[in-house]
Amino acid sequence: MRRFLLVDDEINVLHALQRTLRHHVHEKDLHIELFTEPQKALERCVEAAFDLVISDYRMPEINGVDFLKTVKLIQPDAVRLMLSASSELQGVLNAVNEAEVFRYITKPWQVQELEDIIRLAFAHHDKVLEDRSLADQMRVQRGEMSAQEVEAKRLEEQEPGITKVNWGPDGSVYLD
Repeated sequence: MRRFLLVDDEINVLHALQRTLRHHVHEKDLHIELFTEPQKALERCVEAAFDLVISDYRMPEINGVDFLKTVKLIQPDAVRLMLSASSELQGVLNAVNEAEVFRYITKPWQVQELEDIIRLAFAHHDKVLEDRSLADQMRVQRGEMSAQEVEAKRLEEQEPGITKVNWGPDGSVYLD
């Protein structure tokens, strides 16, 4: 399953982008979440892992650069994309450097260009995960990490918080 997080203060832009992705991204299982409030989107990033995060550059609560920098801290493996009008090029260039934005998508987007960017983003995301997996396998072989630690790390990356246990004072487990 591929998971997208789309953030823009304009709901019409989010719906248009969602329609475009659903019609032109050829993935079997595509899950897209929309947010008009960046803070709520960040809260969601703590709860669930995303493959791609697309954020508008100019939003009233927080700008796209700061939003994507925070996403990078929460989910470093999520590929971050910036959506913006072409007149905001200098700010977008800052985003590329500060938040390690993978690509810039102009408003209005061209469908073929968007398809190409998403395909490249998936390839990049998959390569990062593959490299991490190989590095973890090497750590296990060298005795630096156990297979259980690798599996716990993998699970935590897929579902943040899944390996955390809230213990009660009597030894009971609290379920959230």
